[in-house]
Amino acid sequence: MSALQITVTPADGLIDEPRRIVVSGAKPGALIEITAETVRSGVTWQSHASFLTGPGGSIDLTQDVAAEGSYGGIDGMGLIWSQSPVNSKSRELFNQPVADALVTTLSARGKDSPQPPAVATFTQRLAAEGVTRREVREDGLVGTLYLPASEGPHPAVMILNGSGGGFNEPRAALYASRGFAALTLAYFKAPGLSDYISNTPLEYFQKGLQWLRKHVQPKNDFVAVSGQSRGGELVLLLGATFPKEVNAVVGYVPSAYVHSGQNACDPTVGREGPTWLLDGKPLRHWWEDNRTASWKPFDEGPAPHRHDRAMRTALQDPEAIAKARIPVENIAGPVMLLSGTDDGSWPSSTFSQIVRDRLAEVQHPHAVQWLDFEDAGHSILFPFVPTTQHVYAHPVSGMVSTSGGNNKDNARADAESWPAVLQFLRDAVNTHAQSKQSD
Repeated sequence: MSALQITVTPADGLIDEPRRIVVSGAKPGALIEITAETVRSGVTWQSHASFLTGPGGSIDLTQDVAAEGSYGGIDGMGLIWSQSPVNSKSRELFNQPVADALVTTLSARGKDSPQPPAVATFTQRLAAEGVTRREVREDGLVGTLYLPASEGPHPAVMILNGSGGGFNEPRAALYASRGFAALTLAYFKAPGLSDYISNTPLEYFQKGLQWLRKHVQPKNDFVAVSGQSRGGELVLLLGATFPKEVNAVVGYVPSAYVHSGQNACDPTVGREGPTWLLDGKPLRHWWEDNRTASWKPFDEGPAPHRHDRAMRTALQDPEAIAKARIPVENIAGPVMLLSGTDDGSWPSSTFSQIVRDRLAEVQHPHAVQWLDFEDAGHSILFPFVPTTQHVYAHPVSGMVSTSGGNNKDNARADAESWPAVLQFLRDAVNTHAQSKQSD
């Protein structure tokens, strides 16, 4: 009897590279269970699925159906996105530091076979070989800069987190691995900064854009901004407020409106207090003088709580929210929007449509792309990470809620969004270079 074998191709690569997982050496028609284990920030995450071998006694996860287990159907990377933490509520998907690769151990065994199990490993990296990391603590800025391994200059992107605050080093490392100088800039909940989002001056981000240009000297002076959730709101706001300094905008699950502090607020200011300041004055947000806005559908709604239920009450006062609309028509570059139709945090699909429609109305002279993922939720990351942890305690308020979506559709959004974002940015870089040459 031949031995079971597992092969993974490629066995080592960046996290956004799909892998081909093949099990061979079994009897035709045998039932084979494959288990995947990955240690993420000290916690073991696990998944499993069972397959029937074909006439050749083999299984190819890119072609064969998972009959039962953590996921169903055909998906070459289903064993990764369907992983859940073992005896833990951890939501930490990556190691610290993020340059420490994720290693997944696969084991395959026949359910009714005396064959010993087959074992193989594969490695997912956020930082390609030669990518460098530098902490930025100057000019009042708190950030981390990742630079590609190749010699520059490189186009640059500034990355902004949402209401959880802190840094987004995984995305910055992956941007750098794909050829962008990437500055992840914290603006609260990081050393030396406020613990809360309330009363954050927009000039801080302008200083970040200026720092990038001065110290990195991007190729053709190209700087994009990329943000998620409150960061998605923020990048649209920065593009509209500082149009000469922002060359492209990537808004993950963004808002079309300026919002109050919400779950990330300073308790002394309150969740209906201001978030953003400009010239020392608070920007009007859509909760102000809103006759229909109510937190009750969120606070008193059924568990798991959905923040979007409260957000939708504010939409019912169009006069109030019109005064808080982000003037996206002022953006002087291409715009990309990514949203999910089952977003549990706020209606990013509705918000993105409002932005798209406004840009179409004014005949925006730059590219506008909107990817709206059916039944996906608020957490759109990048490919081949677990998507199973939808319910969580907010890192600032502690309120337990759901980000929405489901495992499979969130994984699809992850897999399809990232290559589209990279292509959008590369196109934006090329168009910007052509415009610079014609000046």
